[in-house]
Amino acid sequence: MARVALFIPCFVDQLVPQVGLDMVHVLRRVGCELDFPQEQTCCGQPAFNTGYWEDARPVAERFVQIFRQAEVVVCPSGSCTTMVRNFYPELLSGTPLQAEAIALGQRVYEFSEYLVKVARVTDVGASFAHRVAVHDSCHGLRELRLKEESRELLRRVRSLELVEMPYSEDCCGFGGTFATKFSAISAAMGDAKAGYAETAGAEYVTATDPSCLLHLDGILRHRNSSVQTIHLASILAQTGTAAERRAPAAPARRQQ
Repeated sequence: MARVALFIPCFVDQLVPQVGLDMVHVLRRVGCELDFPQEQTCCGQPAFNTGYWEDARPVAERFVQIFRQAEVVVCPSGSCTTMVRNFYPELLSGTPLQAEAIALGQRVYEFSEYLVKVARVTDVGASFAHRVAVHDSCHGLRELRLKEESRELLRRVRSLELVEMPYSEDCCGFGGTFATKFSAISAAMGDAKAGYAETAGAEYVTATDPSCLLHLDGILRHRNSSVQTIHLASILAQTGTAAERRAPAAPARRQQ
């Protein structure tokens, strides 16, 4: 199996570091050798999405330089994976690193995508005795064309009941700086999504984007909802064994 370089986004590093650790546990369990380039920083997505391309470009160039030797790069965020794979070629167009950025983008994978499509693993030996619904985050679904990958992995988790909530493909309302510029709209969209999770009878809502889960966690807590949020990697890290079991299983609200 390939040697994997870990790309840990800002949201994970600063707010939900357990997600990164859980991804490491799973990748090691399926036989991956791991590298963590400590020089890595933000991929530049917030500045890029807000229109500050001149500020985002040096960050993107640094990312390419740091990961240029990586055989495979795996990231627990669909939006950050999208930034590197889909938008670096545009951001670095006309620069000496454009061709290298395009080549690197083809070696960068979202976590569930890597497991299912590259490593060809769907059963990672996980156990999680809860009802779980999937939120299809926008970048993963619309930019990376990922939907079934997370569900394939969840169907192989022992004792887990996968439930489909209505409008799982609808945006949760986070959208990066959208949540701050249009907070009322963002909150209303999140409230609708939280209601769908409750309607489905889910105990947990999961996704491949920690930013979406942080947003939904705030909405759910505001509603005094019993539904909790948990990243896909944190479900897959659970084995039910004393050595690896955490109780409760690392929902986003308990990682802050």
